[in-house]
Amino acid sequence: MKAIYNTVPEALESRLASPGMFPFTRGIYPQMYTSRLWTMRQYAGFGSAEASNERYRYLLDQGQTGLSVAFDLPTQLGLDPDHPLAKGEVGKVGVSIATLDDMRILFKSIPLDKVTTSMTINAPAMMLLALYILVAEEQGISSDKLGGTVQNDILKEYIARGTYIYPPEASMRLITDTFEYCAQHVPNWNTISISGYHIREAGSTAAQEIAFTLSNAKAYVRAALSKGLDIDQFAPRLSFFFACHNNILEEVAKFRAARRMWAYIMRDEFAAKEPKSMMLRFHTQTGGSTLTAQQPENNIIRTAYQALAAVLGGTQSLHTNAMDEALGLPTESSARIALRTQQVLGYESGVADAIDPLAGSYYLEHLTDSLEAEAKDLMRQVEDLGGSVKAIEAEFIQNEIEEAAYRFQQDIEQQKRIIVGLNKFTLEGQSPIPIQSIDPEVQAQREAQVKAYRASRDEAQTQQVLRALASTAQSNETIFPIVLEAFRTKASLGEICGVLRGIWGEYRA
Repeated sequence: MKAIYNTVPEALESRLASPGMFPFTRGIYPQMYTSRLWTMRQYAGFGSAEASNERYRYLLDQGQTGLSVAFDLPTQLGLDPDHPLAKGEVGKVGVSIATLDDMRILFKSIPLDKVTTSMTINAPAMMLLALYILVAEEQGISSDKLGGTVQNDILKEYIARGTYIYPPEASMRLITDTFEYCAQHVPNWNTISISGYHIREAGSTAAQEIAFTLSNAKAYVRAALSKGLDIDQFAPRLSFFFACHNNILEEVAKFRAARRMWAYIMRDEFAAKEPKSMMLRFHTQTGGSTLTAQQPENNIIRTAYQALAAVLGGTQSLHTNAMDEALGLPTESSARIALRTQQVLGYESGVADAIDPLAGSYYLEHLTDSLEAEAKDLMRQVEDLGGSVKAIEAEFIQNEIEEAAYRFQQDIEQQKRIIVGLNKFTLEGQSPIPIQSIDPEVQAQREAQVKAYRASRDEAQTQQVLRALASTAQSNETIFPIVLEAFRTKASLGEICGVLRGIWGEYRA
């Protein structure tokens, strides 16, 4: 096994490098936000495609510069809304999407060559991206004109989140097939967003977030290389997704350390040649787990500080949480305040006037080096176990996160860590705030829609393509083209995922 690089000379090299230069500690672009602000990409989606489309167009009208789609749990698990396991969950934590019709409605009157779209979907990521490509096709937009990101990060689902479908090996096949197809046909699409966010939300420390995210990233790179893909063909389209919590300088240091570590990993371990292959490009979301149901107005303040840290750390795009997200999905009003938080930061604070505002801070450099050293030690332990997949199977990563989460909770209960409004500065008899509710009729409406959709198709044609999908899944061929064809013949998401369940089985922890 190749030794992980030495910290000291590389830390020095990074301090001498300008923004936009290897190892990109100070940012991946020479001018950063002085030439263009980060993308303001608010995560949204609830109920039906019609309701979510209305919210997207509202946010775009309010100045949002990119879309981010939240899907409900049945969609995340590849289940149609009329599946028995979907009962009570349709449209609750995101939008319900099962058919090409649904995707058409979701992006109605939104030109897909004019906006970039992020889709937070993992186990059936290939399927939702296929639907997006087909909707763009109907708009007259070729797939090489599409920009955006599909999360497509299944390893963190086994670690921290749980919305997996298939066993790890089959899931990795879907991911690398997506890499391969998009490298040829959707070259401007980010084919994975390797997520530290959910690792952090599960209770990890900042160093653990770096270590386990980059370890997962290495597993994806190795899987793609084993499929015969060229590192510089797919690596420029890898992207990352991090959380941002309340300790401003630690969060800034975390982003700097992660960028520096990834640059050396890609150059020295994987022999990447192109600078874009070595750039860690990332989206940030402010910390959902830091929000409190008590005194929810305080969450506006928390989110603003976290957004500042993300921008000082050089994020490429940003979602700011709404103040009511500890209680429910954002209302239109709270979603607007969350977007305004970014806009005030970008246009009024002056933070974008300097390329790297915190350059030269001794304390920040110390934090960066310390986090890097701690993250490297954890990565060595993962490598000693055989890499991320083996470390997940051994439950090493899960146990490390659980222990960190337990220590954090103990600190809160013992008041070693103060959470304003929760364990100090509390109030009695708070006034309730409006909570977004999902119409219970959505379930019945969605069930009727998907049944009518299936009834309108040429059943023999659909079943023929689904049989071809089953055959392809048992071969070494790329699955993506046959998934596109299945959706063209009006197969549903649940049917396509169901065929693959029949071939590969389902994962049980």
